Amino acid sequence: MRILVTGAKGFVGRNLCAQLNNIKEGKARCYGDLAVDAVYEYDIDSTSEELDAWCKDCDFVFNLAGVNRPQDPKEFMDGNFGFATTLLDTLKRHKNNCPVMISSSIQATLAGRFGISEYGKSKKAGEELMFEYGKETGAKVLVYRFPNLYGKWCRPNYNSAVATFCNNIANDLPITVNDPSVEMELLYIDDLVEEMIRALKGQEHRCEFDGVNTVLTPDGRYCAVPITHHVKLGEIVDLLHRFAEMPETLMIPEIPADSFAKRLYSTYLSYLPKEKAIFDLKMNRDARGSFTELVHTLNCGQVSINISKPGITKGEHWHHTKWEQFIVVSGHGLIQLRKEGTDEVLSYEVSGDRIQSVIMLPGYTHNIVNLSDTEDLVTVMYCNEIFDPNRPDTYSDPV
Repeated sequence: MRILVTGAKGFVGRNLCAQLNNIKEGKARCYGDLAVDAVYEYDIDSTSEELDAWCKDCDFVFNLAGVNRPQDPKEFMDGNFGFATTLLDTLKRHKNNCPVMISSSIQATLAGRFGISEYGKSKKAGEELMFEYGKETGAKVLVYRFPNLYGKWCRPNYNSAVATFCNNIANDLPITVNDPSVEMELLYIDDLVEEMIRALKGQEHRCEFDGVNTVLTPDGRYCAVPITHHVKLGEIVDLLHRFAEMPETLMIPEIPADSFAKRLYSTYLSYLPKEKAIFDLKMNRDARGSFTELVHTLNCGQVSINISKPGITKGEHWHHTKWEQFIVVSGHGLIQLRKEGTDEVLSYEVSGDRIQSVIMLPGYTHNIVNLSDTEDLVTVMYCNEIFDPNRPDTYSDPV
């Protein structure tokens, strides 16, 4: 399949082309038998000759080109409706009736606060042009009305509040939130790209609109990405500030699968400046080696790294409820556990040459011994709870 993407250097186009090229190059194998033979990337610096050749040759068109922030509102109609006309006329000239997708906007509903939107009017005109084109040529048309978009590579201080907030907080710049209670419908770029690839395969989601609300229905006139999130501005900013504090708190935020927080955290990280992509961790050092906490989680404990000098024994304590996993990744060591009140000792000889996880059982005092005379013993340690100095649940007792 040969695919034409207009607006290829824009936010959506760049992400879509990246994944289409991954498919073309055999790097994304999760799409079954979908084959991409060529990706024609049209943008403002492309020539009319290229557009003509690609319109003649393509098997599918993603029309993502458009104007978002012109100096003169009249440019909305020229940029959005005008280019769509040129694109469809070129396809007709070559009698190419391949499927065509057009990116519209929720503002094209012209409902509620969008009733006087010049941008919305230009998008609505582009939609109607597309539907007429489908009737005239028999080509399959797919009209998507996108809500607010966000994700990596989105341009800050342009037309995405989320991009602006992520960029400014990541770079210690001020942000302005006039009304934290304002709710936004947000669509994540990877969810959008997945839907675009479904559309390539003829598996698009269809919908109608009740005002600005999307109503999924199999026979809908429009198309939609089924996964969006409704979030208040204040909630977005609060999350972003917690993300920004992570190098100090080590606290990985709660980011359940398919959650908005997971998508927002990935978006936030994409705006980090070079100097913030690396940060120091506190190494607690003594003559025996070091112990460094790596990450904390709200509900699932913490992960640390322990380094023991040659011949050193660490631990010699037990817990009532707390449990740990010791994973030696370098060196040669011995892990011992003794059930409290007994002489029963469990011994495990471990090495970085064979990665194994040993569970420190509740009610068993335990240690870890570096058996080497020359090499450090490096152990990844997971604990099911973050250390609380007021309730450490740790009691010294030699194995």
